[in-house]
Amino acid sequence: MKNQLLVLLGLLGWHLARAQPPVRARKVVFIIADGIPADVLEKANTPNIKKLIAGGTYLRAHVGGEKGTYTETPTISAPGYNDLLTGTWGYKHNVWGNAIKAPNYHYPTIFRLLKEQQPARKIAIFSTWLDNRTKLVGEGLPAAGGLHFDYKADGYELDTVAFPHDKQSLYTHAIDDKVVAEAATCLRENGPDLSWVYLEHTDDMGHRHGDSEEQVRAVGYVDEQVGRIWATLRERMKTKPEDWLLVLTTDHGRDAQSGRNHGGQSDRERTTWLVLSEQSINAYASSEPVTIVDVLPTIARFMQLSLPAATQRELDGVPLIGPVSLAAPRVTAGSDSLRITWTALASQPEKVKVWATKTNNFKTGGTDDYELLSTVPLARQRLALSRAAYPAAFYKIVLEGSHNTINCWLMPAGPPAPSGPD
Repeated sequence: MKNQLLVLLGLLGWHLARAQPPVRARKVVFIIADGIPADVLEKANTPNIKKLIAGGTYLRAHVGGEKGTYTETPTISAPGYNDLLTGTWGYKHNVWGNAIKAPNYHYPTIFRLLKEQQPARKIAIFSTWLDNRTKLVGEGLPAAGGLHFDYKADGYELDTVAFPHDKQSLYTHAIDDKVVAEAATCLRENGPDLSWVYLEHTDDMGHRHGDSEEQVRAVGYVDEQVGRIWATLRERMKTKPEDWLLVLTTDHGRDAQSGRNHGGQSDRERTTWLVLSEQSINAYASSEPVTIVDVLPTIARFMQLSLPAATQRELDGVPLIGPVSLAAPRVTAGSDSLRITWTALASQPEKVKVWATKTNNFKTGGTDDYELLSTVPLARQRLALSRAAYPAAFYKIVLEGSHNTINCWLMPAGPPAPSGPD
């Protein structure tokens, strides 16, 4: 009788398991289309991107950190990519130009965060610039965690036989097309969990021709390429138990005078954009100026990736989806006080924990010991503390809400200088 009961229970469990829909894997592709100002994208004929926006979200965004502060970062390509990859500005990741001389790998990329927690998940890169994999992510480097991509297609710019370098830089369009073809095939056949697609041609046309028909044509190429990738992801969502987030963005704008240059802190160089295939955005994305450093926490949240507390305390971004508690941290010092402010975003009452440390050991791979200074109602949006009770010339302040953590620093004397010209 006991054996019969066990058999019946086993059969019941099997039928219940079959009745449950399969758990849907959550996967992400992020695309960086280089050097497209927001106003150019908004005026261009981009039917595929417009369809993506119609079912998702379009946001104006910015790069460059906060102008005139320690977070200010050049509006240059490699710093922009690393802003996204690490969720931090240049004062942390230490990439100040395209030479990528000394990236600080103690600030992990989204790829490393995923692989360290869930090593079985697959990562991929499809890029028109080899340095994205070898220098920024630091594939195979012990300092960058010894990470290896499961799938990769890049380095084609070094093949001048297959892609002869013409004076008009049309070869980068051919490479972009090759990269997208490889990406679409890999996504369709293998479905890696996290993928980066990087496209260069739009930036080349901006540098050569500025605001021009050539630049508009290049944006049209990007639209076709995005359409191919999004069609592949939609097909997988129909045929496999998967949910995909597509993130499309750019790394910088261009100067207002000619559209050829970037690197400075003018409004047009700083102003960028974000397209998400996800329609449900949160209070932060709806009300605050979003930034490129918000992409990493957004990807992590979509993939349900639990970030280490030490990493959360260093992120300069805020997730654009799911619940959020607070944003826009500020700390200022009086002669004997610390004044801390934030913007409360939670729809329900909650508390915020205010932490501080006098050290920056994270920068060199160490641990910072944080002291809990106070716990106050989130809705208060401000806190004044006696500096005498916690004296220091330098502070890292962390504000921990129920749904996200933000940070700000009090520097002793202006922004830190880069480690050298880059």
